[in-house]
Amino acid sequence: MAQTLDGLRILLADDHAAVRMGFRLLLEGAGGTVVDEVDSGEAAVTAYAHHRPDVLVMDVSMPGIGGLGALERLLARTPDAHVLLLSAHDDAQIPARALRSGATGYLSKRAQPQELIRAVAQVARGQRYVDPELAPQLALAQLGGGVDPAAALTDKEFAIFLQLAQGRSVSDIAAAHKLSPSTVGTHLYHIKQKLNASNAAELALIAVRCGLIEV
Repeated sequence: MAQTLDGLRILLADDHAAVRMGFRLLLEGAGGTVVDEVDSGEAAVTAYAHHRPDVLVMDVSMPGIGGLGALERLLARTPDAHVLLLSAHDDAQIPARALRSGATGYLSKRAQPQELIRAVAQVARGQRYVDPELAPQLALAQLGGGVDPAAALTDKEFAIFLQLAQGRSVSDIAAAHKLSPSTVGTHLYHIKQKLNASNAAELALIAVRCGLIEV
């Protein structure tokens, strides 16, 4: 029997309009109602407070504070929020941190359409959901072992590391996270120390090797 989303109110957050349109058609075709669409983490936090949806479906990689930053800010205000994070990357570090930070579920954008519907239905009920394709890799990541150099970073350092690796400036990151540039600079210093990197290019290379960003 096909999964339905009858009666569920859904908020979409993704910076690609075509992706949002595809998700809307899919989710509304399964009976759900998309109450709003936004294109940044900051807008997702604001829209959630306004609409109080049953579930927020949010991309990890967006302008500003991004999905992980938005998750942290949202859960600080609304601890019982149901959030399904999506990512185009198959690395286990991001879902591990997302779930540890309070996301209800995590799904790869490469998943089949029916899997998205199943994930949204499950997360809306407050039930933990992990992409079945990523579950084995995620389990290994939880065991540790230090294979991934980014595992040494704190959650805040990891969020800043991702944005630095994507080419964001210290001042842009500071403004997005409401931090002083000197605080971000301190985080950057610790990130470089932990990852044995001397500049932004080396940070980007590490992120690519870890599967965190695409070239």
